[in-house]
Amino acid sequence: MNFESRRAKALELLKSTGMLRSNYEPPVLRALWKIGFEVPPPHFLPFWKVMLSAAVWFGGVWGVFMWLAVWSGQGIPLAMTLCIAALAGTAFGLLMSLYYAHGRRKYRLPAWSSLDGNPGRK
Repeated sequence: MNFESRRAKALELLKSTGMLRSNYEPPVLRALWKIGFEVPPPHFLPFWKVMLSAAVWFGGVWGVFMWLAVWSGQGIPLAMTLCIAALAGTAFGLLMSLYYAHGRRKYRLPAWSSLDGNPGRK
């Protein structure tokens, strides 16, 4: 089964749970799909991939924003800025990973690989 079919099946399954669309199909993910990235919905990603992607995305955006808006004017060294942004990103990534892992268990979602109609394949 190709990615598009598997994604359609996953989105249909997620929609049937009653959760908000923005929870299972966040705007950043929709943007990635539009430009051609084949990324599964976050509920179907492994814990570490959600953590890493959320940490890098949040830590980077938040760190740049804080540097431009606050820290550069306060004279905070760049090394300190990078450490704080990395810690904030890691905390955010961990929380998002826990959130999506909880949703996976709560709604008893199947593995991404089982959405192709062959549950024995991992």
